[in-house]
Amino acid sequence: MSSSSGGTRRDGTGWVALAAALWGSDALLRAHLVKAVPSATIVLAEHAIAVVLLLPVLVRTFPAVRRLDLRGKLALIGIGGGASALATVLFTEAFTYGDYIAPALLQQAQPLIAIAGARLLLGERPRLRFAPFVAVALVGGFLVAFPHPGDVAVSSVRGALLALAAATLWGSGTVLGRLLSVSLSFEATTAWRFAVGLPTALVLALLLDAPVVPPAADLPALAGLALGPGLLSLLLYYWGLQRTPAARATLAELAYPVTAAVVGVLFLSGSLTATQVLGGVLVAGTVTLLALASQRRGAATVEAPPPPVLVEAG
Repeated sequence: MSSSSGGTRRDGTGWVALAAALWGSDALLRAHLVKAVPSATIVLAEHAIAVVLLLPVLVRTFPAVRRLDLRGKLALIGIGGGASALATVLFTEAFTYGDYIAPALLQQAQPLIAIAGARLLLGERPRLRFAPFVAVALVGGFLVAFPHPGDVAVSSVRGALLALAAATLWGSGTVLGRLLSVSLSFEATTAWRFAVGLPTALVLALLLDAPVVPPAADLPALAGLALGPGLLSLLLYYWGLQRTPAARATLAELAYPVTAAVVGVLFLSGSLTATQVLGGVLVAGTVTLLALASQRRGAATVEAPPPPVLVEAG
């Protein structure tokens, strides 16, 4: 079973960029919520709202999920439990340290993590030397994470580690999503990402002793977070990704940190030091050069065989 259809399809770069911009607006609601609601409670509510809305899709696509082989089912668990629930808890927790811009800017590292993961999990070999890009990105990431590089605070280290852990899980989720792309439609991938993430989010809330039910006063903000930057952005992203070459999608996703920085400065009283701006330019420039170089050498970011079909025969 394939999620793609034959024939010519419209380019989806604009939809990927729109989805990324929606992610960037996430801080408007998340920064307000973390002041009153534990991170695990926020993420649990996001997943619960999305699952309720996606119930018809879950029922309709259950046969396709049931036909996945063991590798496909493990990939789905990794996407839902790791890239959806755990990553979002880590990212939300990073906001509790008061910096609403750096955690989002650090997510620019995701394409580099995804390429490294594709090499390990899918056997894909980058068409160009990868190490120099990683080195420059690490320098840029350090400058972004710490507004004053010569005076690194413990809270900054913790927030940066949480954000980078989230970026690692989200980047890994991109690789696992490629594994599923030939077996599940974009609607199914989105729906089951939330469905698998829901019990994981519940376990995390219980382990962290966070309330399972959020305060009623915060439900409108939680609904907005789940519907906009959560559900709608993922639907647009997976739909556009099926129609967009990897290199172009990587560039389109830069709309995320740009939007996040604008939102942080204009609406959340955030600010960027000169070294953070330099770091952001280094990371964004690295990702851009990587995508452009890959596009010149071929249509995709990496040279890869077709993803394996993850549907059991019969």
